[in-house]
Amino acid sequence: MDIRGIRFLLNGEAQHVAVAPTVTLLDWLRETRHLTGTKEGCNEGDCGACTVMVTEADGTSRALNACILFMGQLDGRALRTVEGIATPDGALHPVQQAMIDHHGSQCGFCTPGFVVSMAVAHLNGRRDFDDQLAGNLCRCTGYAPIIRAAEAAADAPVPDWMRADADMLTSSSFTFPKIRATTSPPRQTLDQAPPANVVAPDSSDALAAWYLDNPDATLIAGATDVGLWVTKGLRDLSPVAFLNGCADLRGITVTDDTIRLGAMTTVTEFGAFIADRHPSLGELVRRYGSVQVRNAATIGGNIANGSPIGDSPPALIALGAALHLRRGDARRVIALEDFFLDYGKQDRAPGEFVEAVTIPVQPDTLACYKLSKRFDQDISAVCGCFNIALADGRVSAARIAFGGMAGTPRRARAVEAALIGEAWDETTITAAQAAFNDDFTPLSDMRASAAYRLRAAQAMLWRYFEGSRGIATDVLEVRA
Repeated sequence: MDIRGIRFLLNGEAQHVAVAPTVTLLDWLRETRHLTGTKEGCNEGDCGACTVMVTEADGTSRALNACILFMGQLDGRALRTVEGIATPDGALHPVQQAMIDHHGSQCGFCTPGFVVSMAVAHLNGRRDFDDQLAGNLCRCTGYAPIIRAAEAAADAPVPDWMRADADMLTSSSFTFPKIRATTSPPRQTLDQAPPANVVAPDSSDALAAWYLDNPDATLIAGATDVGLWVTKGLRDLSPVAFLNGCADLRGITVTDDTIRLGAMTTVTEFGAFIADRHPSLGELVRRYGSVQVRNAATIGGNIANGSPIGDSPPALIALGAALHLRRGDARRVIALEDFFLDYGKQDRAPGEFVEAVTIPVQPDTLACYKLSKRFDQDISAVCGCFNIALADGRVSAARIAFGGMAGTPRRARAVEAALIGEAWDETTITAAQAAFNDDFTPLSDMRASAAYRLRAAQAMLWRYFEGSRGIATDVLEVRA
């Protein structure tokens, strides 16, 4: 399981390097390989200036943030930076030419990230450009010419070289070179032998055995949170286990009764699946970070980090989700809401990890409301999820959960009790709104005051009520 050098393709060329696996790809590219087209902006996955393209052996290509992507996550994959979007002889990709034609670049700092995001979207046939580029920030050109460039390039054929990486990874005649020596940059040594306490298990069984013996280790799935521990907190993560090789922790399985989400299922994969069954949750996922973040972040990681403002737990709790935990060969299942004990504290024993989440198959009565200062790619001030069933004009069942209202994601049990068995009318809603005071004592911070949070949560219940009566409540629609 030890990482004995990291093997990947870089702009079509095979690499086999001995590099500390918790070095970020951005640092390695700029300081060791001097590929400085990939820019450092926020260094936390927010601005998109560092966007790169990563391709799996199955041909799946994703846009990812290099600033919070560790070198250990690249093993066996293909990487293209902005230098690899054009051909080696300088022929431009259609999106690059379109950016020139439509004046899509001014200062140019953000341009490489935009180009890579556009090239990945072009490769994948995506035309929802507002979503695809929501993770790339520009402060001087303006988005209109960039969107026009993406639209202009949409019908151009995908260049052959953009599809070559997956073919090379799976070719029986292709081999990676032996580890090659590289010159260390003057400021710090990035190329060094990987430590013995870094592993890359290839199954959940291997992970369970190792983690039992190393309960203080850091498990790295998508690194969208853990990456900031390094770039902002300057923390030493060792010992470390990279989970991207645990294929049995990925995927979504559906039976007549349940939906099982493997812990390593990405937020992108989950969003694409759930949108048909619970459209409101699909829309919530669309606003979860950016495309780059959703492509890396995992369902298990979003739960295990225990954030009180993570957007997936309130929705999953409202759906009655169960959490599957594993420690060695022992497994247990708990209600998801019982996992969060207090701020920064979860019901997880040393050496125990999230294996999966299951959701009961059910009719769609779910509505999710996210309130944030920015509509896209922002942390929630309040995230409220309502799952209320009616029978003969009365509330027969209710599950309501919130993020941002307490030190953990939490059910609004007093509100639920005030609703169940009552007539579904304005009198009941008004009475239930008062019960929020019994459920939550929110804090004031930079995102919202306590009073604002409480009033917003009450308004969300009223919004759900109005929506159930067929009244349009989409805040993005403007009517005269």
